[in-house]
Amino acid sequence: MHHAPHLRRSCALALALFYSLAASTSAQGDDALPGEGPALGQRIDQADVAAGRYSLRELRREGRRIFSTPFNKLDGFGDGPMNVLDPTSPGGRPTMADNGTFLRVNGLDSQACIECHAILSARTIPATFAIGGVGGIAAVALPGPTELDIDDEGNNGFAFFNGRMINPPFIWGSGGVELVAKEMTSELQALMDTARTRPGVPVDLVTKGISFGQLSFDVDTGEFDTSLVVGVDADLVVRPFGRKGDNSTVRAFGINALQFHHGMQPAEAVGFDVDADGDGVVNEILPGELSALSVFSVLSQRPETVRMDDRQRQARGTDLFTSIGCATCHVPELRTRSESLGLAFPEIEADPGANVFLRVDLRGKPAGFRRHPDGGLRVSMFSDLKRHDMGPDLAESTGHRLDRHFITPRLWGIADTAPYLHDGRALTLREAIEAHGGEGTDAAGSFRQLAPAQQSDVLYFLNSLRVPERPNRHL
Repeated sequence: MHHAPHLRRSCALALALFYSLAASTSAQGDDALPGEGPALGQRIDQADVAAGRYSLRELRREGRRIFSTPFNKLDGFGDGPMNVLDPTSPGGRPTMADNGTFLRVNGLDSQACIECHAILSARTIPATFAIGGVGGIAAVALPGPTELDIDDEGNNGFAFFNGRMINPPFIWGSGGVELVAKEMTSELQALMDTARTRPGVPVDLVTKGISFGQLSFDVDTGEFDTSLVVGVDADLVVRPFGRKGDNSTVRAFGINALQFHHGMQPAEAVGFDVDADGDGVVNEILPGELSALSVFSVLSQRPETVRMDDRQRQARGTDLFTSIGCATCHVPELRTRSESLGLAFPEIEADPGANVFLRVDLRGKPAGFRRHPDGGLRVSMFSDLKRHDMGPDLAESTGHRLDRHFITPRLWGIADTAPYLHDGRALTLREAIEAHGGEGTDAAGSFRQLAPAQQSDVLYFLNSLRVPERPNRHL
């Protein structure tokens, strides 16, 4: 068959372009073969996100795609050469038995977010799965250890481990949680300003009915006295994500999780065009991709309290939950002033309103939070977003000052998300309640003193706290 000259020229140009692209990616593998090129696919530029070139639905879909992507070394998965001066922090960790890829203990433990966040409900048999759910005990993260005594050479009577065990939570309702926390932070920062203008006068740090202690300012030293601040860091930034309350936003959590679990280094954390871990790949996660991940998470549907068959028993359990003191920390509902959440880049933790590039409505679908008659949203998460001392039996063994402290877990969805507690040690709700120590001792003791039928009513109520039935149906 003979082709016209202009068609031959077009074909020649196309072939030249093809081979040019092939040459530029040859060091990264053959993209034409499934699984042999970078897995991340189409990159997302923050300028396009901020300019509104993506719809919210498109951003959510892109976020879900990134959440589910099994990163490989062509994407930047993994750390580079081991840093002998700091072999435990992301970027320079060794791999198990020098396999060159995975470590498993202290991160480098998965290729995709979905590996640890995939169970919608663990109460069904088989389990019900959904992107963004919890993880079983096999998905527990083990950050920070330098010693693991499996065969008890130390004669402790148990397998000593000086790292942490983190039971993976779900993402449902994250937008409401982040909005509450940002409003609390703003109010606490305002109280800090008040303390600065009233030297020597203690200021009560109360926001949304939650007390974080007192703060005063010493004009002679020019410093704040934070000795009476409780449940939050001295900078008065509420960080609702992570078992220790150490991530202020979904975005901040993502930055840390991507580096820890996958060795994927966000450019906004290590610098643009900077190969901080020496693995030969730069710009492993772009700001626009973190924005998409954030949108996917914060617009996830909220958990819900369902009507049980026995409404009177459910009501009795609800009342008992409050009367024995559980609701003191597991506050059933916190209200927001706003109905929308502002997403920022770059983020300034102490100033949640800075650099906002997108506002998302949490009242409508898909997040679905209910409006309060007086304005704002009702966030029924059953938490005060405050850290509490839970006693020696639940303490971790890292030597950190917060080993005994954990942020109050959000109980919404609790009926579907066994195992429980920060490390998954409790296989039933009763076990979780009875394991409470420290500041939870009185409530746990009051539960034990209830009549068996009353204890059963409390558990019946807790079984009404369910995950959303179809959390991704609006995608």
